[in-house]
Amino acid sequence: MGIIPDKYISELSKGIKKKWAAHQDKPMKGLAALSPLLVFLCIYLVSSIIAQDFYKIPISAAFLIASIYAVATTRGKSLEERITTFSKGAGNKNVLLMIWIFVLAGAFAATAKEIGAIDATVNLALRILPGKMLYAGLFLAACFISMAIGTSVGTIVALVPVAAGIAQELAAAGAEGIAASVPFITAIIVGGAFFGDNLSFISDTTIAATRTQGCSMADKFKMNIRIAGPAALIVAVLYIFMGKSGAAIPASAPIDWVLLIPYILVIVLAVSGIDVSVVLTIGLIVNAVIGFAGGGLTWSGYLESIGSGISGMGDLIIVTMMAGGMLELIKANGGLDYIVGKLTKKINGRRGAEFSIAALVSLANICTANNTIAIITTGGIAKDITKKFGIDPRRSASILDTFSCLIQGILPYGAQLLMASGLAGVTSISIMGYLYYPFALGAVAIIAILIKRS
Repeated sequence: MGIIPDKYISELSKGIKKKWAAHQDKPMKGLAALSPLLVFLCIYLVSSIIAQDFYKIPISAAFLIASIYAVATTRGKSLEERITTFSKGAGNKNVLLMIWIFVLAGAFAATAKEIGAIDATVNLALRILPGKMLYAGLFLAACFISMAIGTSVGTIVALVPVAAGIAQELAAAGAEGIAASVPFITAIIVGGAFFGDNLSFISDTTIAATRTQGCSMADKFKMNIRIAGPAALIVAVLYIFMGKSGAAIPASAPIDWVLLIPYILVIVLAVSGIDVSVVLTIGLIVNAVIGFAGGGLTWSGYLESIGSGISGMGDLIIVTMMAGGMLELIKANGGLDYIVGKLTKKINGRRGAEFSIAALVSLANICTANNTIAIITTGGIAKDITKKFGIDPRRSASILDTFSCLIQGILPYGAQLLMASGLAGVTSISIMGYLYYPFALGAVAIIAILIKRS
């Protein structure tokens, strides 16, 4: 064989470069656009199964690899443009607001613990809740508080540290297994928190669902309570039965009523409709006043507890930013459009239309990790489907809100589970196995679609 002339090599190289450039300019299609999410799930789940320990695999590590993959595989953009798109998602105002709440929540929880507020609240809960009603009592408290304040995050911030403290007291009293499991007790609060997120008149998901579908909040509530009510009742009864065989409640220590002020104040202010970031800031100041006045807190100790609280949220902050960036790339690559196209292509009948709306908002929620954004994104399409198949707008609003709350309630990278895991000191995956209310809500909602007559 002779030597290949340089001009042929040069032409071949140019041809390869041209084809590669053309390939890179083509937008991503189909499942390829959603592949970063699949990569994340595979890495986290497979690694955890191999390690036989879901606590061992950091969710941030899985997100880092998936984020790098998302940037590397995005086509039609230069590297700088891909990183800019990723950064836009990571720095989205909703993401930054959630990070701000993480920081304040971590600081508030740490300073409350430092002055003894958490211990005092735990002692009060152990005293007023009958032993057999402990689980059901915590669940109903979370339901009512979330209904009043309209936010699952605010409810979780207020109650999860107390719930985690109760679990630790049960363990100290000799309880074993699920009775003293921090993930189990934490999941009770998370489940109740989504009851109000789904139903409250001041919840952002309720507002988004009713506005996009063109119905009143009262009408949507009447439709929605037929689903959420039975689900909550089923779970409350389950917790009552579980409480009968649970561990005995340890005797509570004497209660320092002054130390209850921070948590009572947080709940009262939140119920009053004040923004959760303002509530937490006020709580942080009140913790300082009580700690300094009681002589149990120094200025340096106060600052140290704030720092440790913020540091404890560090992993959650990183995960939130990487998730926001990765999901922005998925959206930019057409992942959301692909889902919408597939689900709306072949709709047959009212039930099919309602299931399409449910699947649409669920998958959008998976891709955005924000139930309000998922409703806003898919609300217009859902309204078109509603008109075409004669679905009651109250019903479509209920479906949008219910299924978005269901998915948000079980997302390991959703703000609520990340917040709960950070405050309780456990992994979000460990909480998921005990989330009875979101799964009950989904089951009742599916049954409601199946049995509803046209």
